[in-house]
Amino acid sequence: MRGFLRSGDPFIWLAGSALALCLVMIGGLVLVVVRNGLGFFWPSDLERLDLADGQVLLARIVDRQEIPDRAGAFRVQAKVGNRDLYGLDFRWIDESAIARRDRPAAAAVFERLEWGDAHGYLRRVEAAGDTLGEGGRAWEALDRARTETEALRDRIEALEDGELGALNAEIEALRLERRRLEMSSAPAEALVEVDRRRDDLWERYEEVAGNLAGLRDRSERYVAVVEVGGAERRLKVAHVVRAYRPNAMGPASKGGLYAEKVWEFLAGEPRESNTEGGIFPALFGTVMMVFLMTLAVVPFGVLAALYLREYARQGLLVRAVRIAVNNLAGVPSIVFGMFGLGFFVYGVGGTIDLIFYPESLPAPTFGTGGILWASLTLALLTLPVVIVATEEALASVPMGLREGSLALGSTKLQMVWRVVLPSALPGILTGVILATARGAGEVAPLMITGVVKLAPDLPLDGIFPYLHLERKFMHLGFHIYDVGFQSPNVEAARPMVYTTTFLLLAVVLILNLTAIVVRSRLRKRYAMTAF
Repeated sequence: MRGFLRSGDPFIWLAGSALALCLVMIGGLVLVVVRNGLGFFWPSDLERLDLADGQVLLARIVDRQEIPDRAGAFRVQAKVGNRDLYGLDFRWIDESAIARRDRPAAAAVFERLEWGDAHGYLRRVEAAGDTLGEGGRAWEALDRARTETEALRDRIEALEDGELGALNAEIEALRLERRRLEMSSAPAEALVEVDRRRDDLWERYEEVAGNLAGLRDRSERYVAVVEVGGAERRLKVAHVVRAYRPNAMGPASKGGLYAEKVWEFLAGEPRESNTEGGIFPALFGTVMMVFLMTLAVVPFGVLAALYLREYARQGLLVRAVRIAVNNLAGVPSIVFGMFGLGFFVYGVGGTIDLIFYPESLPAPTFGTGGILWASLTLALLTLPVVIVATEEALASVPMGLREGSLALGSTKLQMVWRVVLPSALPGILTGVILATARGAGEVAPLMITGVVKLAPDLPLDGIFPYLHLERKFMHLGFHIYDVGFQSPNVEAARPMVYTTTFLLLAVVLILNLTAIVVRSRLRKRYAMTAF
């Protein structure tokens, strides 16, 4: 027995078992996220529930649980919709209180921009007092009305984001220019010229705003919906994102609608306090932040490691620097966030405002949180990982390669650039992978350096200078925190938490796999044998 323990086999089996247990736990977590996240988009059937007390509900059953302290008794969680009428769109119902259940084919779901889903039966579609379709023709009329309304909505959004947005930017630029002239004691003629140009822009602005008002008036169409209790209500077609009858749809139709809703989730804008709609701004902000962070951390991390390993004289000072770098890797992320707030936001950003944007003060331009400062803060956070991984990669390059290169007449810079760095690239990319994975999932530093609940404008758009690094942004990790813990509608927010978590895992996995593939190709390309 003693010999068996000394052989080390038990510890190998123990390590293998621990690894297998970790993989099982990670796999189970991913399965839970996938099951609860991806199933959210499936258009489940609507059920008519006749309760024993006389109430009638039209709901979608989303969960079933055993009632505590009542063996064999179950309750169901029903999404009744119509939150503007009932206050809450989820309700727990004791199965013993349900007298009758059926699935009417005409039951419809109306997904709205506000107040969540509406459940009922389509009666007619009307516009300006005229009936566009009623009874059996109501769905055809609704399809036509939604097509026309969506076309008008696209034109409205194009005007708002295009010409109107450009006019807003030009008017704001002229306002700042006028204040700059006032601060520099410019002649009155220059101020008059700025006022004239601004008045011309305001006239154009009023013209475009009038066109927008006309388009909105043309989009005023209504749909009459009958609730399960018999009452009729009118919904604006412009507020209806999607309308369908799940009980009358086959698997193929439901699959097509499922794909449509998944695409909306990836490419759409959030609505209803981020509990519905899409998360494209958060996805875009996360990827852009990781890209900027990588651009900042990789050059500095690699250069620092090169200096420490190849150029610095090894001694007490270098050992102290290495210890400091290793200690930085264990500093809590919120501490980096506070440093980023004080140094980057208030220090560097405030100085930039004083020098280049004095006319905007006291409203800050760079002296407030933004995607640039958040990216630089995360670059500092992940810098120790890159430095340590790069140093290890450089140390693994055989000394014979260095000596052979120098013996052939190359300078030290040529030796480092053409021999050492290519050989160490796979290990350097390992550090980049670890830094990217950590940076993409960090939330605490971002909360005080630029991330927000909802960002109306992306950091990248079609307005000059196109890349706006001073803007605040959305992030998938903060989106999960906000929806999961700050949403007033917990039940409606839960599916969005799972789907966003799954997407964040997918983004990190894609970024890591990309770096791993590149590392593998570089390893094959620069594979060398030590002599």
